[in-house]
Amino acid sequence: MLCPRTSWLAGPVVLLAVLAGCQTKPNQTPVIGTAWVGPVSLKLRKDIDSKSPVVATVAHGEKLDIVGRRRLWYKVRTEKGVEGWTSDRQLLDKSQMQRLRSLARETAGMPSQGVATTFDTLNVHMEPSRLSPSFTQVAPKEKIDVIAHRVTPRTAEAPKRALISAAPKLQKKQTRKDTKSSKTPTPPVPPAPALPADWLALSQPHDPEPTEAADAGPIRTDDWTLVRTPSGESGWVLTSGLYLAIPDEVAQYAEGHRIMSYFSLGKIDDQGQRKDIWLWTTAETLGEDHDFDGFRVFVWSLRRHRYETSYIQRRERGFFPVLAKQGEFSVCLEQDDGSRVRKQFTMTGNAVHLSGVQPCEKTAAQEVSPEELLKADAKDQASKKSLVDRVKDKAKGILGETGP
Repeated sequence: MLCPRTSWLAGPVVLLAVLAGCQTKPNQTPVIGTAWVGPVSLKLRKDIDSKSPVVATVAHGEKLDIVGRRRLWYKVRTEKGVEGWTSDRQLLDKSQMQRLRSLARETAGMPSQGVATTFDTLNVHMEPSRLSPSFTQVAPKEKIDVIAHRVTPRTAEAPKRALISAAPKLQKKQTRKDTKSSKTPTPPVPPAPALPADWLALSQPHDPEPTEAADAGPIRTDDWTLVRTPSGESGWVLTSGLYLAIPDEVAQYAEGHRIMSYFSLGKIDDQGQRKDIWLWTTAETLGEDHDFDGFRVFVWSLRRHRYETSYIQRRERGFFPVLAKQGEFSVCLEQDDGSRVRKQFTMTGNAVHLSGVQPCEKTAAQEVSPEELLKADAKDQASKKSLVDRVKDKAKGILGETGP
């Protein structure tokens, strides 16, 4: 509101009235909920239309007040007071923001399963779902750490969220008629009907009728990888968009399989050149309910000046994390009875030997659902040992202190 120039000679009464009018602010739309920005950046529109003019641009994690809703669009207000419209898929509720922060905290100390990169810009989602908001992106050739792997069914519905505050329930006032009727005694319960003549035959078990779901065909799934960016953020990306950054002189022996993880077990000196001893895990196809189906150790041949296989194992059902340091490693494999064991291997020169077997507990972060992760984070804040510390203790108990 623009205030006209008023001389003090006009009198104190007139001056106070003008100042009071200048301080009047327009009434704001009441807040009906709270949300946080999901994508890296979000453009707020003037109206419900993706081609409508942009009134403001907000960044990931910024808190917004919800002041209106129309179909699948929300009208929000920024901290600066600017109001605009956005799609509901671009917003996060409080529990989703807590899970995202918890995920970054819990994966900060998880062992890397190798460094990966991508040819194209890759969206990082907060959950392993195509409908989950993408809060950051991986640029082409950017290096990121592989932490975990998961296969999830492809759903057509976005996860449910609590963006709008629930309206308080109004208590119905008791009228005089209700008071009088409450004094009237309730009628007696009528007797139960008699059993039918064939009640014994009706009570026998019978085969259920086939449902349409049985003929719906296989459920479509997506293969996801949990990654950690150089800035410390963690999220899920489609595995098909990644490739492991192991040197090409080793990757050429993949034989059409996909490299899922890799590690250096030491180095060999060849006339001044330092060549790594490589361990990798591979999978024949994506979309399986395990992380890898084979592992292999490559050593550098001083006689032929090339990489050769020192140890190879195929047709396995392996699970992350793979733990490795100089001269030794361990892998978690599933047995025929469904149990999991962690097999430990050591190297003597270029030879690989099995050195021990012990149970492999399902305590890795990649096997924890978002809901379980949120519960674990709440317990950790109650002075319990964090998941990071538990995994570190487990790794130290298997391989001792980690190497350089």
